[in-house]
Amino acid sequence: MASGDATGGRSGEGSGQKWMAGVVDRNIRALLERKRAELSRTPRHIRVADRITTFTGSMRFVYLHLLLFGSWIIWNLPWLPLPKFDPSFVVLAMVASVEAIFLSTFVLITQNRMSEQAAKRADLDLQISLLAEHEVTHLISLVKALAQHFQIELANDPELSELEKDVAPEQVLDVIEQQENGSGHTDVSSAR
Repeated sequence: MASGDATGGRSGEGSGQKWMAGVVDRNIRALLERKRAELSRTPRHIRVADRITTFTGSMRFVYLHLLLFGSWIIWNLPWLPLPKFDPSFVVLAMVASVEAIFLSTFVLITQNRMSEQAAKRADLDLQISLLAEHEVTHLISLVKALAQHFQIELANDPELSELEKDVAPEQVLDVIEQQENGSGHTDVSSAR
């Protein structure tokens, strides 16, 4: 058996998996802690709106409405010998309309909060992507230098020189906007 770790695998294999599991575990804990911290900072009225939205988006809410509105309608049917409190169903329509106004407001409040969270995540994703692009750019420079040192022909590939340049995200956005507005072809390589 080759020299290995306590799991009996090859040297580095088990430790690499442990390291990767450790990094993933740390990231999960950090994200969960961040989520708990954000939740604790969320104002009470927003948490109430979230709970109402969650409840109104459930089947229990549907069943409750089927029971309440169905009972209301059946109770007020003209051929049943029960005392009518809404024979024309005008009150039922008003109750349903007012409820719809409030529920749509709660949904909008929750959607606004979720939109803010999505924007934060998008910013984080962009920052991570830019960092990864910057790191890859440096790795390309390093590999190119190694290839030149060992006189590997691919080191002279003109595309490598282009890939060695950092991307300027604001210029990429300008190019995208120009092309979306139909102002003609713009050279994307100028964004590097």
